Amino acid sequence: MNLNDLLKSKGVDPQHVLVLRHRPNEPELNKVLPWLAAEKPDVFNAYQQTQGEKLEKVMASMTGTGYIASFIGHEPGKALFIGLYSIGKNKPLTLKQYWRIPAYVEMKAFGMRGFTEENERHSVLWFDLAVTDVFASWKGKLVVGWPPPERSWWRRAHRNDIPVAAILEESVLDAAMPEWDAINLSWEELAVLPSRWKSALSHWRGIYYVFDTSDGKGYVGSAYGEANLFGRWLNYAARGHGGNKLLKERDPRNFRFSILQRVSPDMNTTDLVRLENSWKERLHTRQPFGLNDN
Repeated sequence: MNLNDLLKSKGVDPQHVLVLRHRPNEPELNKVLPWLAAEKPDVFNAYQQTQGEKLEKVMASMTGTGYIASFIGHEPGKALFIGLYSIGKNKPLTLKQYWRIPAYVEMKAFGMRGFTEENERHSVLWFDLAVTDVFASWKGKLVVGWPPPERSWWRRAHRNDIPVAAILEESVLDAAMPEWDAINLSWEELAVLPSRWKSALSHWRGIYYVFDTSDGKGYVGSAYGEANLFGRWLNYAARGHGGNKLLKERDPRNFRFSILQRVSPDMNTTDLVRLENSWKERLHTRQPFGLNDN
């Protein structure tokens, strides 16, 4: 069975379908794109709503009649289904208008270059792409083979044999969490964490570390209470500094977040604070060497 067979089974003509396999060249954006697809589908959709000139022309010719079968690069030779989107009307955006769109500003924080003066274009077309309910339950579950060459990231469905490789039981967009001592997150990534990560962090108590890449200084904190590490880091995601005096003076875009030690949920607050102070001493994070002011 291939993708065209699936499309026909839902009454969708493959001649009207473009198949896109998104795999950003920017490493950080490539890492979080599956998270955006799962947690912020509107931001993910914005990523594909503007395209290079060649694909833009093809999409414009299919306005009102065509579809985009949207996939993310899953592994070499494979692609993971996100959704089938109808191609609606389009409108031109100048460079200034493009960078006023919040989704593009958000993705720029993950390194997305997007529309720049270097593109030597006066405007780009923005397409109204609306996700359909066709195979919606297979989002993050349908895996297809991607015919070579891999660099050819968009295809016309009817001209390609794209085999169905697997239909997984659970979505792999919501990626499995690494071991706690392998977590190393940027400030921007805190806002787009997959649901499984949020769930795990909300159950974990412990000592965390904030590292400022601009000058190598660090901050040690402890997390406990109702939402534990997730609640504490959510505060940083929203405010940038978590209410800490010395962090307020800094750019949170330079922060990296990791866990120094997990503790038992039964550990009392006094012992946890003692452990936090121990880490401050050992890592020398009290001012003037670090960013703890106590």
